[in-house]
Amino acid sequence: KAKVSAEFIKSVKGNRDGKLILVTAINPTPAGEGKTTTTVGLGDGLNRIGKKAIVCIREASLGPNFGVKGGAAGGGLAQVVPMEDMNLHFTGDFHAITTAHNLLSALIDNHIYWGNELGIDTRRVAWRRVMDMNDRALREIICSLGGVANGYPREAGFDITVASEVMAILCLATDLKDLEKRLGDIIVAYRRDKSPVYARDLKADGAMAVLLKDAMQPNLVQTLENNP
Repeated sequence: KAKVSAEFIKSVKGNRDGKLILVTAINPTPAGEGKTTTTVGLGDGLNRIGKKAIVCIREASLGPNFGVKGGAAGGGLAQVVPMEDMNLHFTGDFHAITTAHNLLSALIDNHIYWGNELGIDTRRVAWRRVMDMNDRALREIICSLGGVANGYPREAGFDITVASEVMAILCLATDLKDLEKRLGDIIVAYRRDKSPVYARDLKADGAMAVLLKDAMQPNLVQTLENNP
């Protein structure tokens, strides 16, 4: 496993575009062969007949990996390796996304605790927390219990990391500058007059971008037939 550097991506920017083949979702099968298995098999097949083909797949989310859905590295001979690394922590990208997301959550609560200068309506905080695990007990919670030192009690909850807006932004951002701008555009809450409060109002965008600088770079692995 490896990371593709930003410098390399810039160096091939002028190259001619290839053709994109999109493998769409299907209903689940008892044996579990689906998008990834089909995609990897297709990539290996194209390389076998002399075409230059690269397989591009999503990173497996840790939560569903421990459920009935299982991992997302293909199966049989149409498989991406190292499978155990891909299905578990891999290069730490999801941990970086989780940390950046929850940093913003902490900054919101901290801002409210220290006087709420932006006038955030505590009933209209739109930014929930995330974790990369399926834990139904944390979907809807009451946070900030335990007295004055722990903030203002309110309803909150956890989503799975891959459902985070930070995840979507990471997929769309073209470089670090674009990443920081998009992170700053996140609406985290509303005031009593229903005007939005943005992540940049809390000065969270720069810190979040720094946490995500390595996660921005694509991961490189290979199939069992040594194709990228």
